[in-house]
Amino acid sequence: MNKDIKLCCNIAAVSRSGYYQWAKQQSKSDKDCSDYLLIKEAFGKGKQKYGWRQVRMHLERQKSVIMNHKKISRIMRKYGLIAKLRKRNPYKAVMKKTAEHRTFENRLDRDFVQTIPRKVFCTDITYIQFGCRFAYLSVVKDIATGEVVAWHLLPWITMELVIKTLEQMEPCQNALIHSDQGFHYTNPEYIKKVEALKMEQSMSRKGNCIDNAPIESFFGHLKDDVDFRSCKTFNELKSLIESYINYYNTERAQWSKNKMTPVEYRDHLFALAA
Repeated sequence: MNKDIKLCCNIAAVSRSGYYQWAKQQSKSDKDCSDYLLIKEAFGKGKQKYGWRQVRMHLERQKSVIMNHKKISRIMRKYGLIAKLRKRNPYKAVMKKTAEHRTFENRLDRDFVQTIPRKVFCTDITYIQFGCRFAYLSVVKDIATGEVVAWHLLPWITMELVIKTLEQMEPCQNALIHSDQGFHYTNPEYIKKVEALKMEQSMSRKGNCIDNAPIESFFGHLKDDVDFRSCKTFNELKSLIESYINYYNTERAQWSKNKMTPVEYRDHLFALAA
């Protein structure tokens, strides 16, 4: 065998040490092959937007495969499985406040580590482009569980958008609902509705979107994962968003929530408190 290798090296005009180094790399590549195929499948399921955390959770939940995160990162780098970066939202609607409108202090103060469900919520509005049109989505999210607890979609941005969202919620004594200082959230009609739910308002500081990071994170994932431009009608768009929110709440595991879905983590927290 050694004579054959020596002969081949002479014919190819390469050193034997160079050959053995190449053979070692080939052997390592062969070992990575099966793991690469699993990772590539998970990466594809995530529409090429999964990082190593989501890949690892997908393998554990869907394939019952436990894989070291360092190996996943190495193989993803090796084969160029680079997650597409989320584009920054260019939409920032600025509307004039009237003398009737009120702002509230930032009571949340970026305390995003919550352990009691239905005690701290965040809310915001985002725009969605479909075809040549726009729609507006209002969402309320439970910070402790990550669950979307209320949402409403309209083809126009009026007070109805946020009021209809709040109407889906049940009274939560002394719960906090955090928003930005937008026109809708400082409106007397909205303030009255929050008070009727026995909740207290909190608001981000002006120009600090990080103060409301949990809801911004949800909007980012929504726009990463869903192809809105394929919708031709408003009803198609609404159905697509409804399906995604159901998937987000009941199927999409989150690394920071003990690798559970928001609904699973909600039930987990309630069980701990029982």
